[in-house]
Amino acid sequence: MKSNIHEYLLNLNNKSMLKTLKINFLGTLVNMSLVLLLLTAACGQSNNKTKVGATNNTEAKSAVAKPEIDIQTAILSNNLEAVKQHISAGTDLNIKDPMTGATPLITAASFGKNKIAQLLIDAGADLTVKNNDGATALHTAAFFCRVEVVQSLIDAKADKTAKNNFGMTPRESVMGPFAEIKPIYEMLQQQLGPIGLQIDLMEIEKTRPVIAMMLQ
Repeated sequence: MKSNIHEYLLNLNNKSMLKTLKINFLGTLVNMSLVLLLLTAACGQSNNKTKVGATNNTEAKSAVAKPEIDIQTAILSNNLEAVKQHISAGTDLNIKDPMTGATPLITAASFGKNKIAQLLIDAGADLTVKNNDGATALHTAAFFCRVEVVQSLIDAKADKTAKNNFGMTPRESVMGPFAEIKPIYEMLQQQLGPIGLQIDLMEIEKTRPVIAMMLQ
């Protein structure tokens, strides 16, 4: 289904940016809903490890056991300690979800897990990795108006000019009339609210221009 949406979007001619944005996030909604439902039953992530820091730090990590909860579920449940354990154990911080391509940082950015996002950034998570829609963590943090995460990513020198599969930068994801994009936020809240997505529509409306200025 997703491949059909992508194919359709990529072949559209003479369509407005706003319409492309709407379809983009409808496709993302489908994928996020599927994967997050699966995450509740997930029993663990890949055992692949990433090399972070000096050799002595790597050796120390190898002696630390990973928590039973996988890193994506730990993020969704705002389990900061479990995320710290994953980092200490050497869990691959850039591992992509097989369905959406979301990394732990993209998930934290999307769901507004500010402390976890900062923790992942400080631990060396790759800021350039994109999900299946070509969105970076900065794209998703901007769209959901996660001000603290956006600022953390800017401070960490995340690329503000990166474009997703639809040719949009993070700033462009918060451009356009709020009234026309509001139904997308409402749909996302309805579908993903049960697993932790929090959207304050009044706050989003006020914050979109702020995010746009931050990303200039």
